[in-house]
Amino acid sequence: MRIVTTPMCEEIVKLAGFSDYTVNKHPTSEDGDLAILLSESKVEMNAMPIKINTPRQVFESIREVSKITGSELDDEEILSFFEDYEMSKKYLNSDFKKDVNVKVYSEFLKDIALDVGFNIDSESFDYVIYPDYLKDNVMETENLVEIPSHNSISKNPFEKIEVRYAILENLI
Repeated sequence: MRIVTTPMCEEIVKLAGFSDYTVNKHPTSEDGDLAILLSESKVEMNAMPIKINTPRQVFESIREVSKITGSELDDEEILSFFEDYEMSKKYLNSDFKKDVNVKVYSEFLKDIALDVGFNIDSESFDYVIYPDYLKDNVMETENLVEIPSHNSISKNPFEKIEVRYAILENLI
């Protein structure tokens, strides 16, 4: 089976055990038999959509992708990838609840805000959280929190988590 992945998912593909794959921002069936890509991406070929916004999503994505390698990784093997990433480890099995209400301008940031323990509330909120690419769409003027998006941050999902979660932890 020929695997093709997008740049944003390449690290997951590598960690899951693939060494022979193609990277293409816009995969087609000419690139491979199966595309591994972010869940919001659309392609006209067989695809395995994954999510990598939260530590739990990264964990589950590595597990699911490893299943198709022929040697599925066990929990301990996957957990070893989290060793050097404090925020990723902290929030992997978290059930934090904070008294912080946030308005969120993006679906991927909703996942992250909920994982940190914030309440999503579009009416009565303490902060407005938005991705950098939507800066010009934000109507509010106070308590704004800009989060780096896919294009302005490392493609490594652990490094993304570290940066984004650190920003949000500063609100607590």
